[in-house]
Amino acid sequence: MGRKFYITTPIYYVNDIPHIGHAYTTIAADVMARYRRLTGYDVFFLTGTDEHGQKVEKSALSQGLKPKELADRVVVRFKELWEKLNISNSDFIRTSEPRHYTAVQDIFKKALENGDIYLGEYEDWYCTPCESFWTEMQLVDGLCPDCRRPVEKLKEESYFFRLSKYQDRLLRYYEENPDFIMPETRRNEIVSFVSEGLKDLSVSRTSFSWGIPVPVNQSHVIYVWFDALTNYITGVGYPDNREMFERYWPADVHLIGKDILRFHTVYWPAFLMSAGIEPPRRVFAHGWWTVEGQKMSKSLGNVVDPYEVTDKYGVDQFRYFLLREVPFGLDGDFSHAAMVHRVNSDLANDYGNLLNRTLNMVRRYLGGRSPSKGTFSDRERRLIGDIKQATADLEERMERLEFHRALETIWGVINAANKYLDDTAPWTLAKDPSAKGRLETVLYSVLETLRISTIFVYPFMPGSAERIWEILGLGKDLGEKRIPEDVEFGLYPEGVNLPERAIVFPRIE
Repeated sequence: MGRKFYITTPIYYVNDIPHIGHAYTTIAADVMARYRRLTGYDVFFLTGTDEHGQKVEKSALSQGLKPKELADRVVVRFKELWEKLNISNSDFIRTSEPRHYTAVQDIFKKALENGDIYLGEYEDWYCTPCESFWTEMQLVDGLCPDCRRPVEKLKEESYFFRLSKYQDRLLRYYEENPDFIMPETRRNEIVSFVSEGLKDLSVSRTSFSWGIPVPVNQSHVIYVWFDALTNYITGVGYPDNREMFERYWPADVHLIGKDILRFHTVYWPAFLMSAGIEPPRRVFAHGWWTVEGQKMSKSLGNVVDPYEVTDKYGVDQFRYFLLREVPFGLDGDFSHAAMVHRVNSDLANDYGNLLNRTLNMVRRYLGGRSPSKGTFSDRERRLIGDIKQATADLEERMERLEFHRALETIWGVINAANKYLDDTAPWTLAKDPSAKGRLETVLYSVLETLRISTIFVYPFMPGSAERIWEILGLGKDLGEKRIPEDVEFGLYPEGVNLPERAIVFPRIE
């Protein structure tokens, strides 16, 4: 069956409007999924929507709708955006689907049967927007410590999960799996949180009805985070499709925003341990985006709409900017000036100009047909060495989800090709009839570097890469190429008829 790779995004709340944060996580997951397919993995990529909970119920009632009607209406926003952004997810999970009810109730029953869930009474402060309970000591000025919004005192019968029982086991898991939580700063934060002591967790509610019923007590609804986190195993066939589940689980990477780190690295592995299921291999928490130096907020009217940005600059330009501009894991700032600079400098000047000047010279000096490779000199061998090193560096950087460094590696190859052209000066060689063989080798080497660079670029900018692949006369099979086999130097075909020019990345004035 070959190697497998299972990557997920968080599932997104259906009462949210898709914004840059949703796009960022999903694009990053898509890039990783596409890269792993290129390197020969059997990839499963899951995204979806979180449709249960009190705030969804309240929002629906305020609009005169049933919660499921609201979810059906809003889920379309996410599906359409992922299509626009060229997201290659394998499945889209909705927590209102029957298959998910089955999975959640199954894992809940397992924890109940082994004594990790018990019935009690809960009294504490609850933040509806965050779906989180807080103690009096945790409140900040009487408000939710996460979102700084009002909380309400709740007292109700509740089922509890014995989270306290898993404190030592979680700490041991973190120690034995140092890459489980990334980046390292987030790992330190969670180790500190768990070391301070864990309280048992309320995992059911009786004050609303929109959710999955507790299997042994229909008057209780399962806590929305217990419900939501289970999507990651529902999506790969749990509990009914054992073959699929055993194929893909455990997940290789859960990609999340840093605000939901605790749920994914404390609650989720504990729930799984209780049910006798292996925890995921890695949870990577990325940072948040500000806009022109300000926090994004509806009241400021500065929420970045991915539809507007992609209509203005291009889908692949947006994908490239998000992953090149800031190290994945840190906070980033979106600015239109920075976006324009990236498009004009990296895409139009470096990559686009390399393509155009090469096509132009092949047309002028070789009648528009790709030459044979001829005999390589030390100068070509240095270029080949650069590409081999880049292939190894790219794998290392993608494995660590260092997307900005991966793109720096790819641009190192593109810039090496631009320098190679300047050093070898084909426009001078073209004036000397005795240098025709050397001219052909030089232009072949640049075309071949463009071919390899385009395979490297494909996960990040699939639409543009496919277009360049076709411009280079290589057909429509780019997504079927494999690293490292297809990035060996010397595979560009001879005699391909090439256009004189092609503008893939127009400059933004």
